[in-house]
Amino acid sequence: MHAIEKILANKAGLDRVEAGQIVTCNIDFAEINDLYLQTVYSFWEMEGQKVFDKDKVAFVFDHYAPAPTINTAQIHKEMREFAKEQGLTHHFDINKGICHQVLPEAGLIYPGMIIVATDSHTTTHGAFGAFGTGIGATDMATVLISGKLWFRVPELINIEINGTPSKNAFAKDVILYILGKVKADGAVYKAIEFSGNYVEELGVSERMTICNMAVEMGAKTAYMKPNEGVINYVNSRTSKDYTIYETDNDYEYSEHLIFNIDGLEPQLAAPHSVDNNISIKDGIGTKIHQAFIGSCTGGRFEDIEAAWKILKGKKIHPNVRFVIIPASDEVQLSIIEKGYMRDLIKAGVTFSTPGCGPCLGTHAGIIADNEVCITSTNRNFPGRMGSSKASIYLASPATVAASALNGYITEPIV
Repeated sequence: MHAIEKILANKAGLDRVEAGQIVTCNIDFAEINDLYLQTVYSFWEMEGQKVFDKDKVAFVFDHYAPAPTINTAQIHKEMREFAKEQGLTHHFDINKGICHQVLPEAGLIYPGMIIVATDSHTTTHGAFGAFGTGIGATDMATVLISGKLWFRVPELINIEINGTPSKNAFAKDVILYILGKVKADGAVYKAIEFSGNYVEELGVSERMTICNMAVEMGAKTAYMKPNEGVINYVNSRTSKDYTIYETDNDYEYSEHLIFNIDGLEPQLAAPHSVDNNISIKDGIGTKIHQAFIGSCTGGRFEDIEAAWKILKGKKIHPNVRFVIIPASDEVQLSIIEKGYMRDLIKAGVTFSTPGCGPCLGTHAGIIADNEVCITSTNRNFPGRMGSSKASIYLASPATVAASALNGYITEPIV
């Protein structure tokens, strides 16, 4: 069996499972974001009384942090009331940050677990050797009541990444390149394991970036075998016992895709699809109106540090708005302590509360008709960050910062 299959088998109380099999698994943790008040309503409609385990359920207020409208303020109010009524041990309010960042920081994510959340980018937690997947409000209400959920065991695709990209290219560039080859429908309801010597050497942040965007290929979940850096990160934040499952040597993947990224230059996802991959050289010179660094894909400490290295002592282009939103309060405090926030504000950057912000087009930096935004986020569909008449380019944080400096898409020099 594959490591993912072993996780599912263990949580289902079975000796083994195979692709296509329907299994009912015990859930290790369930997270609900503030887009999903419907989960609470469904819980009551299903005659729920108490959540299955108050230590294994959390609300995270990240999409509307802080509340931009009366309606979203009401959503927060009702969800807070539910959290207090249920006595939830973990609650992350508007000051904490994005779910996929704050849960690992809080020591709630570890290898071998099943984490379900009301967000498609829950594949991020494959970076820790966990089975993470997004679910809807009705399924989540079922989990809150029973602590269980059914899954169809997915087929496995092994995406093997070998080589060393150019010094100006990062994990975001690598996954954009791969997305351009696999396409947005290349792994629908399949699981993707990322392997190869490039992956083995990656730190936690860049592993999270790659697994985060597995869902943009349609993947149900993602997986990376934990390396020493991941194990050290997890051990420093949790006292939980956990199991790192090993894939059997004779396991046969449904597909095995090999990518050699030696010398890979920075990449872009051009409008209006995440798999519309082009080289930076084909986008250079495109005028931009806004640059954004943030989200569960590109708002971590290392991402903001990359911008600081490019902008320290300089000024962004006068015709560009540059918004940075840290992925969590921990990230924000770290960049304050390092002096990065001060230097970036002097460079002309606008900071906002940790959270999702303009990534989903709700507030804190949405864009107008015919504007162009370059961003470290994960989707560039029409209307994703504001006007449906705007254009969005996805890029690494370094490319975003270099572009903000010049006022047009620019290859970073690091």
